[in-house]
Amino acid sequence: MDNKEPSLENKTVESIPAVTIRFAGDSGDGMQLVGTRFTDTSALFGNDLATLPSFPAEIRAPQGTIAGVSSFQVQIADFDILTPGDNPDVLVAMNPAALKAHLDDLAPNGMLILNEDAFEEKNIQKAGYKTDPRTSGELDAYRVFQVPMEKLTKEALEDTEITGRAVLRSKNMIALGLISWVFNRPLEDTENWINDKFKKLPEVADANIKALKVGYNFGITVEAFHHTYVVDKAKLPEGEYTNINGNIGLSWGLIAGARQAGLELFYASYPITPASDILHELSKHKNFDTITFQAEDEIAAAASAVGASFTGKLAVTGTSGPGLALKSETISLAVSTELPLVVVNVQRGGPSTGLPTKPEQSDLMFALYGRHGESPLPVLAVRSPSHAFTTAIEAARVALKYMTPVILLSDNYVATGSEPWKLPAIGDLPTIENNLTTTINTEEGFLPYHRNVETFARPWAVPGTPGLEHRIGGLEKEEGTGNVSYESANHQYMTDMRAWKIANIANDIEPLEVTGDEKADVLVLGWGSTYGSITQAVNRLNEKGIKVASAHLTFLNPFPDNTGDVLSNYKKVIIPELNTGQLIKLVRERYLIDAIGINKVNAEPFTAQELYDEIEERINE
Repeated sequence: MDNKEPSLENKTVESIPAVTIRFAGDSGDGMQLVGTRFTDTSALFGNDLATLPSFPAEIRAPQGTIAGVSSFQVQIADFDILTPGDNPDVLVAMNPAALKAHLDDLAPNGMLILNEDAFEEKNIQKAGYKTDPRTSGELDAYRVFQVPMEKLTKEALEDTEITGRAVLRSKNMIALGLISWVFNRPLEDTENWINDKFKKLPEVADANIKALKVGYNFGITVEAFHHTYVVDKAKLPEGEYTNINGNIGLSWGLIAGARQAGLELFYASYPITPASDILHELSKHKNFDTITFQAEDEIAAAASAVGASFTGKLAVTGTSGPGLALKSETISLAVSTELPLVVVNVQRGGPSTGLPTKPEQSDLMFALYGRHGESPLPVLAVRSPSHAFTTAIEAARVALKYMTPVILLSDNYVATGSEPWKLPAIGDLPTIENNLTTTINTEEGFLPYHRNVETFARPWAVPGTPGLEHRIGGLEKEEGTGNVSYESANHQYMTDMRAWKIANIANDIEPLEVTGDEKADVLVLGWGSTYGSITQAVNRLNEKGIKVASAHLTFLNPFPDNTGDVLSNYKKVIIPELNTGQLIKLVRERYLIDAIGINKVNAEPFTAQELYDEIEERINE
């Protein structure tokens, strides 16, 4: 007797280099969880990947409407990738609203998997359709697969302890199981995760695993899903990898920075999207001398961080755009007292409450100038989840070495997106020096503003150190002694000195690096989260024979020393930004270069193809 299952006789497996999958449904359908689980399984399999979660800002957006749609896009590949993909090759739509919101993005002839049970008349009308899109002809350009996910979920759980409306909470596992079959992903890792997450609720774990297996088996038994796909492991540098998002990478970088400096880490924040996960992550690591404090408001968070800095800790306060505005007075105090402080700003759409869950790069000018008085400070920007780790360490190094607050800019795209990250060797991390002192520094006694001749940094004396008593506060200080001074010449000197100190950092950072075609006349300059899209767009242009180079800024104040020389080598400089044009103003002012902007603030990141088209158009103008 042939033991081979009849349902698998016609199965084919096609090897593909990459695929982009988007899960979309109501905000209560668990799309973020499904996307994250498929991502983690793919990371364990060895794919390179990048993700783009997107969800409503409201805690419970109107169910069944486009405003309430939540989505998660992931690109997996057998080669190095930098973005979550341009247009999805596969769209899983859990209801008509998800279909309406995302259908236009689906690649031609893309795979469209619909939860057919959700396509009731009321849901179709609520999504804004006049007729059922499945019969109107608008899906003819795609490969459509209808799956009765709600029916399958009810059948899978009919003998379990889960009853009533709670049954349908597991329907997202039907989708995950089916996609796991189609792309040859094993279920074991997801099963282990479910058992661990719901170990105190075994009946819930059992229900989710049953639904997961039913979705997988549906792929086995339905002939339409017998053409499956596999994306092989990516050829990445050897080493141990983990999957991280930007908030986790930044959190770990802050811990590493404090450890390398031999200091306790103090992190204070008030909950705000999308920065809150930094507080959540750091609160798990008390074993690394990490102290976390959830303050009653943004001002208290900043003030407590300044106090922690005064007592000799690596002090950090984190927020998003509106919170940075509230912290501005206290940041000015840190500038005046010249205390080390890292201020994390995970940017989002604004102004005011704006678009809390959408990406934007609109806080650059505020980071540079959003304080009273002359109060310059260093500003750095994170370009990717893995870059968040090293940039957080660099922000800590600069703050401690130069005795200054530092603003570290991330944004929602980096913060919630994920990618594989090669764990660094501890020995490869930089040693961080600081200005902590326990000794009297002059023959006249301890002078709190007696500066280092190379860095212009003042000494850092912890309160209670015998002989190092000193006054500190927001009033202008006398050079050297730190006593209150209203002398005009002294104020001029201290203002100039604080500016010189920040400008001097340009001598202590990596030069601006150029990649792409060495003979290009066109340079694409970027900062922050546009890195992946810019790099892939430039690579595609070079492959087409169009000579283009690119450079990406981590330091936005001060600029690297060679920035002017780099920009002057090109006939045309193009600057893409997720704002209405902020870096471009700085470049035009500083270097008198008539740069060209590519700008948008439509709550979506640039895709590589979008920038490819825009850059090519600017070149041909």
